Amino acid sequence: MGLNHDRREVTMCRNLSKYTLIFLFLALSVLIFLLRNIHTVENWNCHTISALYQLQSRIQTSFIPVSLPTFYNNHTYCSHLGERPSREEELEERYLLDSIAWPEHTLQSKSLTLRLTTDPVHSLFAILPSKAGREWHYGGQLEALVQVHDFQGRPKHYGGDFLLARLHSPDLGAGVVGTVLDHKNGFYSALFPLLWTGSAQVEVTLVHSSEAVAVLQRLREERSDRVFFKSLFRLGFLSETTVCNMCLPPDQQPLCNYTDLYTGEPWYCYKPKMLGCDTRVNHAKGGYLKHLITNNEALLFQSDVNLKVHIHASGPDRVNVLPPLKDKTVVESDTFNLETTKIAPSGYYIEDTWIPLNGFKIRQFNNSTVATQCLRNKMIYMYGDSTVRQWFEYLIALASDLKEFNLHSPKNVGPFMAVDSTHNILLKYRCHGPPIRFSTVLSSELRYISNELDGLSGGPNTVVVLSIWAHFSTFPVEVYIRRLRHIRRAVLRLLDRAPGTMVVIRTANLQALDQDVSLYNSDWFSLQLDQVLRAMFKGLNVLMVDAWQMTQAHPLPHALHPPPAIVKNMINMLLSHICPEKRSRMI
Repeated sequence: MGLNHDRREVTMCRNLSKYTLIFLFLALSVLIFLLRNIHTVENWNCHTISALYQLQSRIQTSFIPVSLPTFYNNHTYCSHLGERPSREEELEERYLLDSIAWPEHTLQSKSLTLRLTTDPVHSLFAILPSKAGREWHYGGQLEALVQVHDFQGRPKHYGGDFLLARLHSPDLGAGVVGTVLDHKNGFYSALFPLLWTGSAQVEVTLVHSSEAVAVLQRLREERSDRVFFKSLFRLGFLSETTVCNMCLPPDQQPLCNYTDLYTGEPWYCYKPKMLGCDTRVNHAKGGYLKHLITNNEALLFQSDVNLKVHIHASGPDRVNVLPPLKDKTVVESDTFNLETTKIAPSGYYIEDTWIPLNGFKIRQFNNSTVATQCLRNKMIYMYGDSTVRQWFEYLIALASDLKEFNLHSPKNVGPFMAVDSTHNILLKYRCHGPPIRFSTVLSSELRYISNELDGLSGGPNTVVVLSIWAHFSTFPVEVYIRRLRHIRRAVLRLLDRAPGTMVVIRTANLQALDQDVSLYNSDWFSLQLDQVLRAMFKGLNVLMVDAWQMTQAHPLPHALHPPPAIVKNMINMLLSHICPEKRSRMI
C-alpha cells in the first residue's frame, strides 16, 4: 500500500514538472512575442500595458538579484583600456608616473597600529637661522625643518607623509605656499620665498600620514569601482537600469560598449536583460562603495587627530621680514632652486589680491561695466567639472548684461548658455564626458572635451576654459594621462588652425576632507593629478590658472568649490589675460 502511494506521488511530481515546463515555455513565448512586437503593444490600452509592466517587474524581481556588482581588483585591466599608446607616449607615461612616485613607508599593513603612525601633536617644526643669523630680509628665503613623531612620541625614520606648508600674515592679507622637501628619514624641509616686509608666520599641516597615503595608493590601483555609475534604458513603457563604469568584468554578464569612436575612450554598461544597448537614455552617479578599508586603517583618517591637522612649532613660528638688503633684492637662488622642486610658488597674496610671480599685471574687475567691456565680442567656451561651472556662474553674476538662455537643462548639470546680444558676448558651459559624477546627464549630452574642441573654429575672439580633474581621483593615473593626451592633441589642433585662440586651464584645488571624502577625493589624489596636468601642458601656449596654490595660500577654509574671494582672483586673472593692461606709449 505504501509502495503504491509513493509511486502515485512520483507520477504526480513528474506530471507537475511537465506542466511547469510547459507553462514556462508558453510564458517565455508570450514574452518574446511581446518584445518583438513592442510597437504594436504600445497601441494597446493602458490597463493591458500596466498589467504587462507589472508582470515584467515581477519576472525581473524573481530572477535578478538586487545587489551591487563585484569587480576585478586588477588595475592593469582598467588603466590600459582604450587605444594603444605609441612608443613615445609610453615613455612619457613612464616619465610622468616616475615623477609623481611617492616614497614608500616600511610599516607593513599586517602590523599596522595607530601608535606607530604619524601623530601631528607629537611632531614639531623649527624655523632655521638664515645666513645672516636671526635676520630675514625681503627677497630672501625662510626655511623650516619639520620632524615627525608617532603617537608614542618616538621620531619616525622614514618619509612619505603628505604635508602642506604656508607662510602668511593675517594683518597684511598676505600668503604664499611653501615647497616641502621629503628627506625620507622623518625630516622635511619647508622653503618659503620672502615676498613682503613685516610679520610672516609659518604654518605646517599634516594632511595624511605616510601610512594613510599607502592605503589611498592601494585603493586607487585596486578599487577603481569604489564610485560606480548607472544608466537608464527605456523603450516604450519598458525600462531598466544597469551599472556602468570605465571597466567592467566581461565574464559576469553581457556588456554594452560605448567606447568613443574618435578618441577611443572606453565606457561600458551592463546590457539590460530585455532591452537593446541603443535604448540608453541617461548617465548618472550610482553611488559609493563602502567598507573599503579595515578598522585599523580607518583610524588613519580621523578629523582633528591625523587628518589635516596643524603641526606646532618647537619655538617661535613667525619672523619679522626686514626691507631688502642693498645688494640683494631677489629670492636667493642657491638654496631655493625652482627647477628641483615639484611645486614652486607661482604667486602670492597681498591684501587678499593674487600677485603672479612671473611679473604679469593682474587687473581688478570690480564692476559689471568693466567686465562687460572686456568680454565684448568674445565667445567663451567652458568645458569640465563643477569647478569651472562655478566660473560660469560667477561671470553671469559679475557681468549683469549676460542673460542665461533657458536650455531646460538639469540644475548643476547643464549644458548652460548665457548671451549678451548688445555687446555680442556668448558664454557656454558643458560638462566633460564620463566619468562624471553628476546626478543625471542625458546620454545625448555626454561629450568628450577633445571632440568639442575639434568642433570649434577658434580665433582671436574665442576663449576656451578647461577644468578636468576631480572625477578622475578614483582611477589609476594612467586613465587620467590618456584623457589629457586626447585633450592636448585637440588643443594643439585648435591652436594650429586658429593661432589667436586663447586656451585657459584651471588646475586642481584643495578641499575639505573627512574620512569618506578622503577615500574618494583626497587632496593627495588631486595633488598627483595636478602634477601630471602641469607636466603634460608645460611649454604649450596655454594659460594655467593655479587654483591649487590660490586655495592653499589663502586663509579661507579649503572647499571643493572655493569661496567667492578666491574665485574673484581667478576670474581677475582670466579677464586680465583676455584684456591685458595697456602699456603707456613712449613719447
